[in-house]
Amino acid sequence: MEQVSQRVAVAVPLAMVALLAVWFLPSLWLAVIFAAVTLLGAWEWGRLCQLSAPLNMLYTAGIAALVAAAYATDLYLDALWTVPGLLWWLAIALWVTAQARRDQLQRLPQGLRLVAGALTLVLAWMSLSSLHAGSPEGAFWLTLLFALVWGSDTGAFFSGRRWGRHALAPAISPGKTWEGFFGGLVVGLTAALILHGAGFWAQLQLPSLAWVLPVSAMVISFSVVGDLAESLLKREVDVKDSGHLLPGHGGVLDRVDALLAAAPVLAVALTRVS
Repeated sequence: MEQVSQRVAVAVPLAMVALLAVWFLPSLWLAVIFAAVTLLGAWEWGRLCQLSAPLNMLYTAGIAALVAAAYATDLYLDALWTVPGLLWWLAIALWVTAQARRDQLQRLPQGLRLVAGALTLVLAWMSLSSLHAGSPEGAFWLTLLFALVWGSDTGAFFSGRRWGRHALAPAISPGKTWEGFFGGLVVGLTAALILHGAGFWAQLQLPSLAWVLPVSAMVISFSVVGDLAESLLKREVDVKDSGHLLPGHGGVLDRVDALLAAAPVLAVALTRVS
């Protein structure tokens, strides 16, 4: 219970700051903030891949260069990257599913894990930045994204503790259950329903609820894939947290793992509908 209280004490102020930034900061500033978080995540990813400090600095600098190039060329605003981005996360979903069914996890070569980290983190930055800058309703879409991820994570935590009986992926994350997943899905979709109503009341130009709810369900499902993928990476080196930046929350990757997958899926869906 003490750990839960500590997590809440850290999470609530961070969530409020994040939402204030989404609604009141310009897209450029948000892109810079997202880039800073991306680089912190890159450093943790390099450590999980057991890079030495000098090599990890080069790895993080390389990801910084990719982010800078994507911004300088406006690539993140182009629909060109969205299909490969979705295919990337479909491939990860298949890999996670295959690993979850194994008695013993298959370890990926270090080089492949490093490439996967670069692709995952740069795609996440592009997605988050394009969601805000890509339309006048950008603040709404980022708010919806955060509500889906935070709401489903909270719902999964409490419903899993209360009713969890059937393991979702025991070889990767023994604490996750199907009951938790469906509880999180209900909470996330409720949040989507409320936000869509608020957006309609505010006269935002939004797709119909018949579009928003299925897309929200897909985003929530992929957020679980992102969570499991990061858990798989940590299991390969037998560590509990990616870092120790936030009290009770572990590292940056531990907090954004679900967003890494959820953001590209929502960005792709919006590109297809626009």
